[in-house]
Amino acid sequence: MRIRFAFAASALAITVAAPAMAQDRVQIDWWHAMGGALGEKVDEIAAGFNASQDQYEVVPTYQGSYADTMNAAIAAFRAGEQPDIVQVFEVGTATMMSAEGAIYPVYQLMEDTGTPFDPDAYLPAVTGYYTTPEGQMLSMPFNSSTPVMYYNREIFAEAGLDPDSPPETWPEFFDAMRTIVESGAADCGFTTTWQSWIQVENFSAWHNVPIGTQENGFAGLDTELTINNPAVVTHIQNLGDLAAEGIFQYGGRQSDSGALFDSGTCAVTFASSAGYAGFVANSTFDFGIGMLPYYPDLAEGPNGGPQNSIIGGATLWVLSGATDEEYAGVAQFFSYLSSPEVQYDWHQFTGYLPITLAAYELAQAEGLYEERPGFDTAINQINLNPPTANSKGLRFGYMVQIRDIINAQLENVWAGNSTAQEALDAAVEESNELLRQFEEDVSG
Repeated sequence: MRIRFAFAASALAITVAAPAMAQDRVQIDWWHAMGGALGEKVDEIAAGFNASQDQYEVVPTYQGSYADTMNAAIAAFRAGEQPDIVQVFEVGTATMMSAEGAIYPVYQLMEDTGTPFDPDAYLPAVTGYYTTPEGQMLSMPFNSSTPVMYYNREIFAEAGLDPDSPPETWPEFFDAMRTIVESGAADCGFTTTWQSWIQVENFSAWHNVPIGTQENGFAGLDTELTINNPAVVTHIQNLGDLAAEGIFQYGGRQSDSGALFDSGTCAVTFASSAGYAGFVANSTFDFGIGMLPYYPDLAEGPNGGPQNSIIGGATLWVLSGATDEEYAGVAQFFSYLSSPEVQYDWHQFTGYLPITLAAYELAQAEGLYEERPGFDTAINQINLNPPTANSKGLRFGYMVQIRDIINAQLENVWAGNSTAQEALDAAVEESNELLRQFEEDVSG
């Protein structure tokens, strides 16, 4: 059997420190990338499942970042020491799909084990990212998020802006940010986390503009990026111009710039809905949550409005090579994980989306969104309109490396070293070379 992993595995030793197992229980190894408070919540979920029955014992093990966790699983698979379940971020989907013989699709697992499973019970905007063209789920959604706009209500009020009505369009937003800085209410108007995911990938979906050909990679491997289109170029150039004015402040490629918001330096940050818990813990001011702005003259959603945002986060993939007993336990654990009560608890604690309709309905019934105004913004965004080929998500090989390319080029714009057109042209050219390499690696 030939296994092809398009994402190079790191050479590292794989060790699993597991507690002593209850006698006769079947151990299910779950490798994940959730650190800190999220990791503690993962441990709590596993403990809840373990206490709910006496046949299986799920053992969660933190493996580092998303990339580290994926690399560790690849290395372990090659050594024949793979876990039963591994958490993989959304941009690793194409890589996992290309790993011949390495994965056990979730829809097949549930069918083979006779475990009740209804794909229609899950939020379509979540499952669409991880399904085949026939609608069959390849992995189990777990921590799904989408970007939203967090804004400092106190700074808005000080600048004379209405904290109950955040800007809905980018032109309105830019005017508001200038007002904030010019009034002295804050030193910086706004920042952004995860710039490629939010300001390029989600921006494109939100405006119903393709990120690449072949339905953003869903329809085939012979795809190319198209992010050097007029809509994205216009937006990135606007951000670059505002960086030169000091109204937009860049704080790093991932979640680093969240500190600029927590400290009150910047009035607004664009960040994952899952950043909610962190902002509650680290900020000392009242903040609101709004939808992503849009350009009325660029949006190609219904009636010229926005389309829908796309998700980030990760899913749980089942690896081949386990026993029938272990797979039966994995299926039971996935059923437990998808239960309304578990998903509601995960959603309200983290800000990640509830992956099932029942969990969302439970959150509504419990009054969660009345208690936390704006907390349902992420759900409203991804469900704003039925996804199109441009807004279902993306499925490009080597997307981790491609994001690095895009990030480097965006940094050139923020620094004033390139125009947006120059930077995005360069990003597309270099990324398309990687896509051809991925196509060769998978097909060769």
